[in-house]
Amino acid sequence: MSLANQRKKEPDVVRQKLLDCAAQILVDRGLANLTVQAVAEAAGVTKGGLLHHFASKQKLTEALFAEQLRVLDAEIDAAMATDPVAYGRFTRAYVRSTLRVDHREPCPCAALNVSALIDPALRQAWGDWYKARLSRHRDTDGDLALQLVRYAADGVWLEDLTAQAGEPPIDRKALLSQMIELTRKR
Repeated sequence: MSLANQRKKEPDVVRQKLLDCAAQILVDRGLANLTVQAVAEAAGVTKGGLLHHFASKQKLTEALFAEQLRVLDAEIDAAMATDPVAYGRFTRAYVRSTLRVDHREPCPCAALNVSALIDPALRQAWGDWYKARLSRHRDTDGDLALQLVRYAADGVWLEDLTAQAGEPPIDRKALLSQMIELTRKR
């Protein structure tokens, strides 16, 4: 009996590891380098093992997108739960999740938005999530000023993707402070 047959099967753990490795490859190396083989190698599974969980690269990408969106959604909900001011609550949570000043890992938004730029199905999923969140928070986050702040936050991940080596980094803390200030009712 081989070692593989003696190992305890943990499909949920393997599936999550595949998604984590795919997200890291997407952020570090870009969508062109997100291959079934690269993800399988990074996760320490065979290509067949990956295809057992995800029938194709498209299915892997869709699952990755759904997972990253779930993570972002939970992060935003957690931030909103600690914000006592109703006006702009969703926008502040969205901005904090996007700018990631207090986190070591990149924003799930980066992987989500990069994928959505080129895949119509993912773009639709992102749009549906975003519109649903805005609809849910229309009373507190419907102002044009808050919309502009969210658009500015989206521009930060784009700046991260297009920054050239040697350029000074964005002062994220100052940017975050200014953006959060803009979400306060005047």
